Amino acid sequence: MTRLLEDLAGDLQGGAITSRALVEDCLARIDDDAGEGARVFLGVSHERARTCADAMDRLRAAGAAPSRFAGIPIAIKDLFDIAGEVTCAGSRVLEANAPAQRDASVVERLKRAGFVVMGRTNMTEFAFSGVGINPHYGTPKNIWDRATGRVPGGSSSGAAIALTDGMAHASLGTDTGGSCRIPAAFNGLVGYKPTARRVPQAGAFPLSTTLDSIGPLGRSVGCCAALDAILAGETALPLQSRDLRGLRIAIPKSYVLGDMDDHVAGAFAIALSKLSAAGAIIDEIAFPEIDAIPAANARGGFAAPESLSTHRKLIEERPGLYDKRVLVRIERGHEQSASDYIDLVRTRARLIAGFEHRMRDYDLLVYPTVPIIPPPIAAFDLDAEFTRLNLLILRNPSVINMLDGCSVSVPMSRLPDPPAGLMLSAPADHDRRLLSLAPSVEHCVA
Repeated sequence: MTRLLEDLAGDLQGGAITSRALVEDCLARIDDDAGEGARVFLGVSHERARTCADAMDRLRAAGAAPSRFAGIPIAIKDLFDIAGEVTCAGSRVLEANAPAQRDASVVERLKRAGFVVMGRTNMTEFAFSGVGINPHYGTPKNIWDRATGRVPGGSSSGAAIALTDGMAHASLGTDTGGSCRIPAAFNGLVGYKPTARRVPQAGAFPLSTTLDSIGPLGRSVGCCAALDAILAGETALPLQSRDLRGLRIAIPKSYVLGDMDDHVAGAFAIALSKLSAAGAIIDEIAFPEIDAIPAANARGGFAAPESLSTHRKLIEERPGLYDKRVLVRIERGHEQSASDYIDLVRTRARLIAGFEHRMRDYDLLVYPTVPIIPPPIAAFDLDAEFTRLNLLILRNPSVINMLDGCSVSVPMSRLPDPPAGLMLSAPADHDRRLLSLAPSVEHCVA
C-alpha cells in the first residue's frame, strides 16, 4: 500500500481501514526476510505501535481523534530522541548511552497529532554523507534496480526506503546538505528542507548547528506540506492547483548544471519544456552567490568544525568505533582556526543577502536535485571514488543550506525509468509560498 496521507486519512475517517490494519501491514513488510526491513530499521516498536494503533482507532470511534492523520504509521530517523530508547545516530559510538528521557520536540508533535511510530530508521553515521551507506548496520537498497543494488541516498536512507517499500506512510528526516532531498530524488519521492529555524531541533543529534534543518519525506508535496505544518507547529493550509502562467523561474548559470549524466540532463530539459509550455517564464541568470560557495567551504565549511566540537571527547574515547570515512570528515574541523570560522560566518551572511536580493524578481530557483542517477553500492568500495561521488551527490542540494533557504525535491522521472529529482527553492521564510507553488510544478513535470 503506497497511498498518500490525505487518502489514508479519508479512509480512516470513513471506516474503510483501521490504524491497526495499517500498522500490521507495515510490520509485515518490515519483518519480511526477503525485503529490506532489516537494513531499513535499526529498531522496530512492534507492540508499542500496535497499542498506539488500537488507541487511535478507539479515539476515532469516539469522535476524539487528535487529527485527521491519527493512526497513520510513521518512521523516525535514528537521529531523534524517543523516550526510553537510545539515540545512536546510525553509529556504534553511542550504543552504550542512556535512553532518552523524553521525545525530541518534533517527535512529540507527531505523536500529539496521532501518528504511530513504527521505529527508528537507518542512516549514514551521524548524518555525515549524502550516499546512505552504513558499514555498521548495512545499507538499504534503492527502490530502483534492486538487482544491481544501488545506494539509497543519504543521510536519511532508511526514511526513504521505509516509504517506497510500504513500511511506513510518512518519514521524519533531517537535511544539513540534502539529507531529505537526496534520498527523495534517488527513490521517486518528495523531500522537503524547511527554513532551518522554522522547526525546533531540541532532541535531534546535531551535525552542524548552523546548517541542520528537520524535514519530512513523503509520496507527494501534499504529504510533505501536511507533515511540515505539524513539525513547525502551524495550521495546515489546503494546497490547490495553481495556474503556472507567469510563474517566474530562475535557472542558475552555475556549476550546479555541470556534470549531469544523460538521463538527468534529458529529464531536466523535458521538465523545463513542460513548465514553459504551461506558461512559466524561465530565465537563466548568473548567481555569483552560488559560485562563491565552493571557495567558502574549502576548509570543510560549517559541518567539519561544528561536528568536531560535538565529537571531540567521543573521538578521544572511542575512535575505533567510528566509520572511518565519517571520522575523516569530522577531523577536517582541525583545519579551521577561530578566525577562519568567523570569516565563514561573515561570508555566509553576505551570500544570503545577495541571494535574497537576486531572488526578489523570481518565484522559484530551479535545477536538478542531484546531477546523476543512483550509483551502484559497489562503486563506493574505493575511498577516492566514495569521496568524489559523495561530493557530487551533495553538491546541488547543499547550496540552499548554505544560503539559508527552503527547498523541495519533486520527481521529474518515475519508475521504471531511473529516478531523478527537480529541486524548487526559495529564500528563508518563504516556506508557505514555496509549498503552495510546488504541487502545480510537481504535477506539470511528472
